[in-house]
Amino acid sequence: MQDLVYHITEHETWQKAHQAGFYEPANFATDGFIHMSTRGQVIRTANRFYAGRKGLVLLAIDPQLVTSAIIYENLEGGSEPFPHLYGRLNLSAVIQALDFPPAQDGSFHLPAALQAD
Repeated sequence: MQDLVYHITEHETWQKAHQAGFYEPANFATDGFIHMSTRGQVIRTANRFYAGRKGLVLLAIDPQLVTSAIIYENLEGGSEPFPHLYGRLNLSAVIQALDFPPAQDGSFHLPAALQAD
């Protein structure tokens, strides 16, 4: 099985996805893709862009079930490529949606449900 990819979103946005039948974040229209991270990147991503934010959910996504193209690319000149989903995320590809609260100091850590993997 291919490694999972991850996406951080707000609970409210995730709930709206269930009503719509697909997931598409607000910045999709501007960016043209959905930002994702590998397991090794997700905590750095969370701490860089979401430090201290509450009400988040971490989506664990099986790339083999995604119906749009995932392209690993480096668009910001960093040292590593990140997965980007060029299309809406079909809900059937999301194998887990985990509450993703920050620690007391505002930092994020891998949820316990993913640490055992």
